[in-house]
Amino acid sequence: MPCADRRARIVWQALPDPQRWIEAAVAAIRGALEAELATHATTWLLLSGGSTPAPVYRALAEQALPWARVVVSLVDERDVPPEAEGSNARLLGETLRHANAAAARFVPLRAPGHTLDAAVAARNAQWPFASSEVGYAQPTFALAVLGMGEDGHTASLFAGAANLDAALASRQPYAAIDAHGCAGAGAWPRRISLTPIGLAQARRRLLLLRGADKRAAFERALADGDARALPIRLAIDLDGPPLQVCWCE
Repeated sequence: MPCADRRARIVWQALPDPQRWIEAAVAAIRGALEAELATHATTWLLLSGGSTPAPVYRALAEQALPWARVVVSLVDERDVPPEAEGSNARLLGETLRHANAAAARFVPLRAPGHTLDAAVAARNAQWPFASSEVGYAQPTFALAVLGMGEDGHTASLFAGAANLDAALASRQPYAAIDAHGCAGAGAWPRRISLTPIGLAQARRRLLLLRGADKRAAFERALADGDARALPIRLAIDLDGPPLQVCWCE
């Protein structure tokens, strides 16, 4: 996709300081939830892990929203038990799942005792947007909150991952990822990740970025090139509303 086309597929918001960045991110998430809950009984919010969004989640937890009608889950997860170090589920427990947001239902990607493959199979079988939940109108996927590494990965889609091509081509919403040898994967190379087909079902997509290095990496992603080299390009290129990006130093 040419650079000019990718720039037309984003809404860039540069904030002057971290507090304004948190406020803008919270406003975007709140707006997405309110828009869906105006016409649906329940909606889903899929969140990313990492240190970047943690202060946003803490502020979001204080928002007066109809949290009992919101289902919170994850864009991706490490191959660790939900309460282990490095778990994205644990991060949400420490940052979001308190105050007002404690009323939301939380669906982890990896249940205790599950293998990675079993976790992927379970989440794909229970993907809620194919049929109505019992007692509810058809739920919606209001928003996917994404992050990006300086290597251009998003979710757990890493350039150079052994099975990246299979994940990109998958017709299932989640896939197992083997990112051994990918520096950005750190100590947790085995992951479960949302695929492009899963991400495409989000009504909106929000990317949270901090720092000059990540801004430079995102600028590289706007240039012509393949998503296998910089997977964040997937979030830019998908059909639907433009990718909203909140950035500050």
